[in-house]
Amino acid sequence: MAQTRWTITFQVSRKKEESTAHFDIFKLDVDPDEYVLDAIERIWAFHDRTLVFRHACHHSTCGACGMRVNGAEKLTCITPIRDVTHDGGVVRVEPMRNFPVISDLAVDMGVMYLPMEQVGQHAVNNDSLEAIQPEARPAGPNLAGQEFPRLSDCIECGLCISACPISASSPEYLGPAVLAGAHQHGIQGDAQILQLLDCEDGIWRCHSAFECTAVCPSFVDPGWRIMDLRKQVIGIRFKQLFGGQNVKQNDPVEVSK
Repeated sequence: MAQTRWTITFQVSRKKEESTAHFDIFKLDVDPDEYVLDAIERIWAFHDRTLVFRHACHHSTCGACGMRVNGAEKLTCITPIRDVTHDGGVVRVEPMRNFPVISDLAVDMGVMYLPMEQVGQHAVNNDSLEAIQPEARPAGPNLAGQEFPRLSDCIECGLCISACPISASSPEYLGPAVLAGAHQHGIQGDAQILQLLDCEDGIWRCHSAFECTAVCPSFVDPGWRIMDLRKQVIGIRFKQLFGGQNVKQNDPVEVSK
């Protein structure tokens, strides 16, 4: 049985330095079960070696290959061609929105990484003795019988920021990835982090569109996390107002689940 082949027109966004963005056209014969990233790599390998894009793991773990495919934010390494077009159709590939374009499909992720550091989501953590030798850790409380939420892990792909309408209109907004990172890290009573979140460009700038949650490939649900952060911050402020409690450095604050 012959393998199914489709002829697809790829419209690929191109931009070098200060040049005006435009689209280059490439026609490829593809297996519809291939991924969009496979086609982009073939364009680079056989048609234009100047094409710039980011990729690494090819199985939705590193988050490097985030782009817009036919107007929607996607991890191109797990987006089958048949899911975004049809035989004889068009696939338009563009860089993510709300990030400075470095070249072609590659964007500067620093606008996300730097605020991530500010809210405690460090890219690299130092291993302590306890991390290297688990037996050296102090015994924790007995948590048997308690319910816990599904483990989710942000891969820092930036798709949520690209899809966020508020990030498009308010460049100073921390953005869903940063706020979800703050929630996942936990509010530990750090007054600086609390001030960073509880401000005009923090949790209150979000308009609850939940576009971030819709495009998240890791089910982190940043929209819900932002709403839960609001509840936590309100709780802290009420305690300060009526209980006379101050937020102190390293003073733990309970994080709701």
